[in-house]
Amino acid sequence: MDRYFNFKELNTNYRQESIAGLTTFLAMAYILFVNTSILSATGMDEGAVFVATGLASAIGCLVMGIWAKYPVALAPGMGVNAFFAFTVVLGMGVPWQTALAGTFISGVIFFILTLTKIRETIINAIPEQLKLAVAAGIGLFIAFIGFQNAGIVTEAAPGTTIVALGNLTAPTTLLAVFGLIVTAFFMIRGFRGAIFYGMILTSIAGIIFNLIPLPTSIISSVPSLKPTFGVLFSHIGNLFTPELLVVIFTLLFVDFFDTAGTLVAVARQAGLLKDGKLPRAGKALSADSVATMVGAVLGTSTTTSYIESSAGVAAGGRSGFTSVVTAGLFIVALFFSPLLSVVTPQVTAPALIIVGVLMCSSLAGIKWSEFENAIPAFLTVVTMPLTYSISTGIALGFIVYPLMMIFKGKYKEVHPIMYALFVVFVAYLGWAV
Repeated sequence: MDRYFNFKELNTNYRQESIAGLTTFLAMAYILFVNTSILSATGMDEGAVFVATGLASAIGCLVMGIWAKYPVALAPGMGVNAFFAFTVVLGMGVPWQTALAGTFISGVIFFILTLTKIRETIINAIPEQLKLAVAAGIGLFIAFIGFQNAGIVTEAAPGTTIVALGNLTAPTTLLAVFGLIVTAFFMIRGFRGAIFYGMILTSIAGIIFNLIPLPTSIISSVPSLKPTFGVLFSHIGNLFTPELLVVIFTLLFVDFFDTAGTLVAVARQAGLLKDGKLPRAGKALSADSVATMVGAVLGTSTTTSYIESSAGVAAGGRSGFTSVVTAGLFIVALFFSPLLSVVTPQVTAPALIIVGVLMCSSLAGIKWSEFENAIPAFLTVVTMPLTYSISTGIALGFIVYPLMMIFKGKYKEVHPIMYALFVVFVAYLGWAV
């Protein structure tokens, strides 16, 4: 084991790697409950989604740790799960089974791209400004959902504004506000499991004030996967419409760039980059695509690398053994499904808002003084929450960017792939309207 994970070369040991794996798990354990809450809104079985989330995370971590040998943990991604639930299923009216099929196909395409040099071509074709804008837009979208679940923002009365301030004196809203303040405190003080700890304290407060029912048990047998396992295979034939092909592209796009950015960031923090490049990049990206395919079969949205892995790296994680430990903890967590009853929308709302804050940090990298970049970036960011659609935000950004560059006289700087995507997204919006 020492030799396989290169403990001596990486100056690490079992104790250090185990502590790092535990730290990573605590930093991202919230996904077990938040992902279940988001996907169950589509009508998916709550228990099955909980198990699918845990198993997909465990399998992804094992593949990343044992094969790619990186201290990077995987789980169903925030943002893409919101796209799956609120844009595709609830917004477009696509059955969740078909949406899972789209997730599976995006994973297959991701895997194929990882095996070829097409991967680098696509990464280089899409401008950095749009990548940053997509991340920030998804962050705002997630935060908006969090504000709604908290009751801080609500639907306005007919004939007035579209949204309005909710009833801040409502007990459940006050509970969510308490959770947001507590989580923010943990974040400011540098707690590595801030979001998870915030959810725990919010749940306890809800139980104390009779806003959340006390669970009858804490540990139980693992719920059945039957309601979601393998159901996608009978729905793959429903994917071949212009609308759903764009859905597949959006799932692929978000996963592709989120994964690449996370891997490089965590590897840089751990000192694992060589000459500025990521060794075994193909294996690391393949781990993501494999986890996405497996997760879709189990019954969850796209599984991707988590930036929370940086917490484990900060605790000393340097090898793939860190991810193996995290995988084991996800498996153990499957026996705690009764806790789902105390994790209400008001408990998960602060997590969504804080994740939105983290994702919006990419706004700092946008060149706001260059209008050919600022305008498409702004449209991408602002239309995601306003239209309640991540794909619409991406489409508008990818349509406007080439036009702005042509007006600026920089049309030669736009990659041919971007012009092709311009045509695709114009057709998509025309179809959607």
